[in-house]
Amino acid sequence: MYKLQAQNITKRFDDNMVLDNIAFKIEKGDRFGIIGPNGAGKTTLFNIIIGLLKANSGQVLIDGKTIAENSVTYKSKIGYIPQDLALLEEITVSDNLEYFGVYYGLFGKKLKKRIHEVLDIVKLQGQEKQKVKKLSGGLKRRLNIGLALLHEPEILMMDEPTVGVDAQFRRYFFDYIKKLNLEKGVTLVYTSHYMEEVEQLCQKILILDAGKKISSGTKSEIKALINDQKMIRIKVDSVTNLMVPEIRLIEGVEDFILNDQENMTLLVNASFKLETLIQVCKQQKMNLVGIHFEEPTLEDVFLSLTGKRLGD
Repeated sequence: MYKLQAQNITKRFDDNMVLDNIAFKIEKGDRFGIIGPNGAGKTTLFNIIIGLLKANSGQVLIDGKTIAENSVTYKSKIGYIPQDLALLEEITVSDNLEYFGVYYGLFGKKLKKRIHEVLDIVKLQGQEKQKVKKLSGGLKRRLNIGLALLHEPEILMMDEPTVGVDAQFRRYFFDYIKKLNLEKGVTLVYTSHYMEEVEQLCQKILILDAGKKISSGTKSEIKALINDQKMIRIKVDSVTNLMVPEIRLIEGVEDFILNDQENMTLLVNASFKLETLIQVCKQQKMNLVGIHFEEPTLEDVFLSLTGKRLGD
């Protein structure tokens, strides 16, 4: 039995198709990444999974049951870190944790114990009596994370969870959720604009674009979709404006990114010949300083499949 299944999820807002027949399966203990540009439908999909929105058609199952079959148990298994802060600003950090703990069915000594543990997990010791509205944006983000961990969920769903937190806490948070996954079997479902986070954390990937499923599979399977392609990082003394269209016309160049006036990145296929690039550089009186070949990253695959960068 799969831990989480999305079966042909379709969602429209008026005439706007937001999700078009989306289906995938996640096993217990998976680290599953959902990636796509702005407007791909990621947050809508998350809201359907946790029960905040209803799909027009299709269904989501957790441990083989829909939310209609067992609403309380279904919701208790999910911890959700939303993209937007979901906090009670006028009360304290501790009161927020208590309020949401009761919502998740925690009481008495167990609730107090979990509040103490979560304050330690998200590094908010000493802030218990502080009203949330007086916290910095980064500390609010930590509390937002803590609320999702409070009831020790079996599935942790994270929608851009590290936006606004400092680099040190981000590294710590990644180490912590990996530990939850490895030691307690918590299933992780993650979406982020930071492709390096997805690359680092996730074992399996679903790519969405404009509400449609573009591809899914393990990282190796996804990268194999462009296994005849390579990335070339090129350093030159300077790039002229005339150079850009010339490079795009070279046979075998799938895509071209001008990083700055001295560095560019090419995605090339098997028909690409380095000699042609060298010849074009000579014709444009541009000196090659360095050439480095790399295997495709998830960012490269995403660009190849959708024609977009993740932040678009």
